[in-house]
Amino acid sequence: MGKVSKRAASIALMKTHQTVFSCPICKEGMEVTEDGQVICDNNHSFIIAKQGYVNLMVKPTTSMYSKNLFESRKDILNSGLYDPLQQAITNYIGKDVKTILDTGCGEGSHLERICSSLDSVLAVGIDISKEGIQTAAKYYENKIWCVGDLANSPFKEQSFDVILNILSPANYDEFIRLLKPNGKVIKVVPQSNYLKEIREQAFAQTEKETYSNKQTVERFKECFTNFQQERITYTCELEPELIPKLLEMTPLGWHLDKEVSIQKITIDLDILIGEYNS
Repeated sequence: MGKVSKRAASIALMKTHQTVFSCPICKEGMEVTEDGQVICDNNHSFIIAKQGYVNLMVKPTTSMYSKNLFESRKDILNSGLYDPLQQAITNYIGKDVKTILDTGCGEGSHLERICSSLDSVLAVGIDISKEGIQTAAKYYENKIWCVGDLANSPFKEQSFDVILNILSPANYDEFIRLLKPNGKVIKVVPQSNYLKEIREQAFAQTEKETYSNKQTVERFKECFTNFQQERITYTCELEPELIPKLLEMTPLGWHLDKEVSIQKITIDLDILIGEYNS
């Protein structure tokens, strides 16, 4: 028997879990057909692409991020640079979780690596960037990849045990709608020394040379209960071939010459954990 195509595998996975979908146009439930349409009761339909993702955007949008950026991001995240962060997130998720949504998932590498030690979990990634989702579907199987707008997300209420939001804009009203009772949000935000070697060179003697996440943390605490916060900070040596990729994947690096000399990089992040008890 031949290898199942990416599209066929994605159709089967989405069909198994079709109850998570909600039409982004009319909010009705959706079903996945054998020929690869995600269609609602009012006949609004979206085609599962041959690469194995579905575009659930109502209006087309242009992304400021290129395919090259997402390829660079994949290489950086798979280099091990963010392993301590990903392991900490996995620990906070726990072992009994069944459904995870990664909001602003980009090319999906965080979600892939976080889920690698979790059993029997449905992992869904959503991003407004088609280029990011295409890259995710190219490299990572057994997950549902969606191009979609978090402000008008194509999922039913109370569909997810855990929502991840890693270095990406949040929509807390939507998170609350999508969380199952006692569900958990895990958000990652930069701390003051995050990528400081790049920040210091890009914004020397300007107010952007320093950064504070205080307002973001306070807003999160207002929205969720059982709040926890953990700071993850460490400095790593950088392989020379990774330096241009790191500069390409972060907007901070866009302000610098790609030949800039950086031998090490500081990862300094806060993990915010909260629950919503409906």
